[in-house]
Amino acid sequence: MKQHKLAARVEQISPFQVMAVLEKAKALEAEGKPVIHLEIGEPDFSAVSQVEQAGIQAIEQHQTGYTAATGLLELKQAISHYYASQYQVEVAPERIIVTPGASGGLLLMASLMVNAGDDVLMPDPCYPCNRHFVMQVGARARLLETRAEEAFAMTPEAVEATWQATTSGVWLASPSNPTGAVLSRSYVESMYDTVQRLGGHLLVDEIYQGLVYEGEDFSALSIADDVFVINSFSKYFAMTGWRLGWLVVPEWAVEGATKLAQNLFISAPSVSQHAAIRAFGQDVLDECEQRRQTLNARRLVLLKGLERLGLPVASPAQGAFYVYVDVSSVTQDAMAWCLALLETEYVALTPGADFGSKDANLYVRFAYACDEMDLLEALSRIERFIKK
Repeated sequence: MKQHKLAARVEQISPFQVMAVLEKAKALEAEGKPVIHLEIGEPDFSAVSQVEQAGIQAIEQHQTGYTAATGLLELKQAISHYYASQYQVEVAPERIIVTPGASGGLLLMASLMVNAGDDVLMPDPCYPCNRHFVMQVGARARLLETRAEEAFAMTPEAVEATWQATTSGVWLASPSNPTGAVLSRSYVESMYDTVQRLGGHLLVDEIYQGLVYEGEDFSALSIADDVFVINSFSKYFAMTGWRLGWLVVPEWAVEGATKLAQNLFISAPSVSQHAAIRAFGQDVLDECEQRRQTLNARRLVLLKGLERLGLPVASPAQGAFYVYVDVSSVTQDAMAWCLALLETEYVALTPGADFGSKDANLYVRFAYACDEMDLLEALSRIERFIKK
């Protein structure tokens, strides 16, 4: 019998360590254990009810067929208006490519701008799937070492020193997963100038845009027309399972992005698109703002509790719903510590090794996407675990 072999790229993709934590957490829950989930990067809110009703209406009206490959014009116009009203930046609707989630946008971006044999510079730590999207097109991600004192951000000087003839561009994220840090306008401007001078492209992942509590909530699109930006309905609009995002490209890249969208996924989910138009109603935006304030209150509870426990926050937790915590005072093996905490106190966290390599064994990501009572109980359990 012929022995089948998977494509080599499959072997190069590391499984998430957090999946081992999640699998164990589910097994404990099946036994009736009271697990508190601080590992999952998903808000505990569902889509605002008006958005859900718009989705139901789309089904009832049989609006379930393919749309244009780059998305419904009405949705693209709504996104364009949102940029103008919320961020004072003009983005033509034709530059907006609606995608099946931000993941679809990242795959499209890699296919659009990165050649086989290229490399793309990213900070260590960063969202792990970004590396894998680059790998899918025969390129590689090069993670640049960063420092906690600089909020784990690559410096323009480090980018320039590392740049090679094969370097295609730089991919950033703000607010960041896993650190929760928000990049400043001056930083993005400086990075853009550096990348432009070196002849590359700059992508800024803004999927947590809107969830900013400290610092300026701005879009990199306000800096230059040829910055690429990824965004999503998953986080601020709490539409994770609707699988809807978008990519903003420069005018000169619209035709190429359209061809790729046609071939990679035909179109994003039509029902989700019709529902998402409703997400930009002022009543929905008002509720999203109330949720942002709720998340900020949770953030403050968690930060205060971690300070009391003597677990230092490694990066300014200014946005998203993450806190990146230095656990070196209690362990030199974050993964083992996370598993032991889960098994004895039923608190699930994400080990740092999922996001990078340098000193990743010393960090843990907390997600404050659960209510304050759960956060307080989790902190109490962690304190008990540390004292043991």
